[in-house]
Order: sequence, then structure tokens, then C-alpha cells
Amino acid sequence: MDSVFKALADPTRRLLLDRLREHNGQTLSELCERLDMARQSATQHLDLLERANLVTVVRRGRERLHYLNPAPIHEIEERWISGFDKPRLQAISAIKNQAEEYAMTSEPTSVPTYVYVTYIRAGAEQVWQALTDADLTARYWGHANVSDWQQGSTWEHRRTDGSGAVDVVGRVIKAEPPTRLVITFDDAPDAESPREPSVVTFLVEPHHDIVRLTVTHENLANPEMFSGVSHGWPAVLANLKSLLETGEVLPQAPWEMYPAHD
Repeated sequence: MDSVFKALADPTRRLLLDRLREHNGQTLSELCERLDMARQSATQHLDLLERANLVTVVRRGRERLHYLNPAPIHEIEERWISGFDKPRLQAISAIKNQAEEYAMTSEPTSVPTYVYVTYIRAGAEQVWQALTDADLTARYWGHANVSDWQQGSTWEHRRTDGSGAVDVVGRVIKAEPPTRLVITFDDAPDAESPREPSVVTFLVEPHHDIVRLTVTHENLANPEMFSGVSHGWPAVLANLKSLLETGEVLPQAPWEMYPAHD
């Protein structure tokens, strides 16, 4: 937590986080333009925020896009805030909002990309297997993700209640085991008015005995879907992390919890 608090202590770095909260996924040039800040100064502050895991960088061709990562602030909430009584928790709900929800842009039709980063004590092959093995996904997700995971193949998000119902379908865009998986994600396959599916990227980066898992969810249909994935992905990935590190999922399904500020 030391690096997180050090990063948050500086008003310029808090301002950078505020600007990303207002409009997520900005390049260095865009951030400098909005803040009237020299590139060298902005780079130094962003490096500190990235080392504290408060900002995640996603490459798009030659561009480096900066995104807020809610995980460290969520951990602060879990450790020091969630035990407070209701009135005090409501008074600091802005922190919770920053941790799990990104503010919408001023354009009503614009829905930001969702990015979440977590670190897992496991090998890249173990994480890849957990992402693609139907039996393992059934344990930590409550749905079996079924596919041969070859590029161009379809995949299904099947319920495990015996009904065989499929809640999400998609197609494998890229499969580069054990480090990169890109899929389309259609959570309304039976809708009367089909819409373009969103896209989920899993990036697995090994480092000695741990991996950094970055999940990027793009092309979200509307703010309601953004809100859903903002609460859904942290719960699913927490269960995945628990399974890989302890051999067991969390004792209760984390997605069944109500947000603390509701």
C-alpha cells in the first residue's frame, strides 16, 4: 500500500487520475494538452501511478493509452473502509465510486473501455488453463466457458445449473497461449435487435512466480453494460485468484454482494 498512498499524496497525480476518471483511455499527448503540463513532467507522474498500479497502459499500435485501474483503491476500501458504519461509508462513497466505476464522458453516447489488473501467484500456463478450461471456469465463474479456443472458433458461456442455457456467446479473435486471448462477448444473443458484440482481451504477463493479468473490455453497448462489467469483473477475477492461489474459490459468490455504497 505504500506506493499507492505515496502516489495519491501528490495533487498533480490526483489531478491526472481525475482527468482519466472523466475520460478514460487517454494518450500522453491528450493528458498534457488537458493539463497544460510538459510531457516530461506528466511522464514522471504517470510512471509513479503505473508503478502503484493505479494506472494501466494498454498499447494500441504505436499509441499508449492510459486507464484508471480500480484494484488498489478497492483494496483500500476492503481493508479500512468497509468496516465503517453506514453513515460514514456514505460520506466517503466517492472513493468507492472511483474504485469500481469510471465516470461517463460529457458525450452521452460515449461509453469508456473497462480495464482491470490483478496479480496472481501462479504460472502463465496455469492462468491460461483457468481461462479456457470449462470445468475450471464453472468453479470460479458459475458458468462453463466452452470452446476449443482456436482462432475463429465460437465459445459459449453455459449455466451450470443443469439447464444447459447459454447466457453469452462469442468468437475467438486471437488465441496466443499462454499470454493473450481476445474474444467477442455478446450478452444478448437472443435479442430482437442484434447489436455489435463487445470485445474482451485477457493479457497474461509472467514475472518469476507471479503473473499480471489485465482484462480489457471494449466496445460496451451502453452505460448499463459498463456498470455491470465494473462490478462483475472484479468479482470473477477475485474468485479466479483465490482458486489458483489456494485451490478453493471464495466461500461465497462475490458477485452476489451488494455494493457497499448502495
